[in-house]
Amino acid sequence: MTRRRHLRDRVIGAGLRLLARLPLRVNHALGALVGGVVWHLPTRAAAITRTNLALCFPEKDPAWHRRVGRRSLIAMGQALTESPWLWRSRPETLARLAARPPDYAALARRADGRALFLCAPHLGSWEFAGLDAARHGAMATLYSPFKTPEIDRWVREARASTGATLAPADRSGLRLLQQARDRGEIIGILPDQSPKGASGQHAPFFGRPALTMTLLPRLLRGRSDHVVFLFAERLPKGRGFRYHEIAAGPEVADRDFARAAAAINAHVEALVRRCPEQYNWAYKRFNPPPASWPDPYRRDTA
Repeated sequence: MTRRRHLRDRVIGAGLRLLARLPLRVNHALGALVGGVVWHLPTRAAAITRTNLALCFPEKDPAWHRRVGRRSLIAMGQALTESPWLWRSRPETLARLAARPPDYAALARRADGRALFLCAPHLGSWEFAGLDAARHGAMATLYSPFKTPEIDRWVREARASTGATLAPADRSGLRLLQQARDRGEIIGILPDQSPKGASGQHAPFFGRPALTMTLLPRLLRGRSDHVVFLFAERLPKGRGFRYHEIAAGPEVADRDFARAAAAINAHVEALVRRCPEQYNWAYKRFNPPPASWPDPYRRDTA
């Protein structure tokens, strides 16, 4: 079993190194091919994507659901194949990929002692957004280790190369984030990732309750830090990425976690509506549901 796992990791490593050397346009073409195949085959990802789009956009017709679902899985394929390329890119290369500098860069340069929270959902290229953010100042970001050592090592080295400190999703990571906050640094968060255990709050997302992390309002409690929700839209033919940003107000720091979680989801939803075809609809965002709600994915995993 160990030998088989070692062989698997070597094959994965070779594939990652190949993707890292291909031109971004070719890289994206391969990702689109992978995503298209996943959509057309009876895969779990395609089934979950169809379920989520039906739940979130019941007013849209079946043709719209099919078109957006297919494009979403193509975008997820491109997110997969572009990552090794981004991981080996130099900071100056990342800078050239941005259609224009992000608005939050001005906040990052301000020496007012306040931290800058960047909340990037699973929309567009969150890998690019995270790597590029570290160019603008000292940064700490939540990190869940990959199960494959080859990928985990590469990601850690890549994110560290642009200046980010990786904070594991445990108590030690929370302390790292608190320390970065107190120093007025940049803090990266995935606001639409379902929290583990009982550390979340159900709040509306596209009209349906979704378990939402309360880490952001916990870190913001009693403070006036900057909070920006953003995503990097993937442009066609490997031409780079375009930032979309929403500056959040005190609503995301509400002491009532239910109201804070609702505000967080409202900002994420507003971004998703700008580019639904690049959102990760293959993620079980509405799982687990509240006790009084049925599991919408039961038929997808049967």
